[in-house]
Amino acid sequence: MSAVNPRFSLRLAVAFFAGSVAVEMVNAQDGRTDARGSFGVPLQPFSLHETADASPRAEPIRVAYYAPRTQPALAPRAESAEDDLETTNAFPEINSNRPVVAGDRAILRNGMAYAPSRAPDNIKNAIWAVNTLRRKPYVWGGGHGSFNDYGYDCSGAVSFALHYAGLLDAPLPSNNFRRYGKRGCGRWITIYSRDGHTFAIIAGLRLDTTDMRDGGAVGPRWYADGRETHGFDARHPAGW
Repeated sequence: MSAVNPRFSLRLAVAFFAGSVAVEMVNAQDGRTDARGSFGVPLQPFSLHETADASPRAEPIRVAYYAPRTQPALAPRAESAEDDLETTNAFPEINSNRPVVAGDRAILRNGMAYAPSRAPDNIKNAIWAVNTLRRKPYVWGGGHGSFNDYGYDCSGAVSFALHYAGLLDAPLPSNNFRRYGKRGCGRWITIYSRDGHTFAIIAGLRLDTTDMRDGGAVGPRWYADGRETHGFDARHPAGW
């Protein structure tokens, strides 16, 4: 057997060493690629058990939600005296402006009554309700088929006021008002009735369909002056 050439052995050793280095470089590159995931973003190590010296410590997951807040109270809407009426079964209310004056007597300004601040709420409500009738015409029988009508007679207008005070369920004619409630004058409401006519004094103002200055039936209106009550029966709702 012939002797091995020393130069050939040296070349073979160098080639083997170079091949080993190339394999190690490929393996290292493959390891970096796996650690970056599909999009090349470095992946963080994951463990089911948190280590005591982990730093920085992971923040807990926070879920965003809307906490309930107290809604601010809405300011009352400014309304017109010409708005339509709205009724409820429990306590009638109206959809109109609500003028108030200090004290316990109503006052009259430009045909509109200002309810006294010391009056009970249902008395104020009746006054404000009647304000919406101040341009309605006189109509015989008006306000008897329904509390809300295009015109009113005397007892229909008084029935309307009492209804919006929560004191009357159905309209009454004049002769029935002579037996309504209790005898005499009331604290806030007094009804004066005779056969053929009825008017009321509410918180000091007269609700009447008769204009005593010009005469004749003009429709439901407020008046600051009184009228002769001879021949009328004075009645009032109990407690009022």
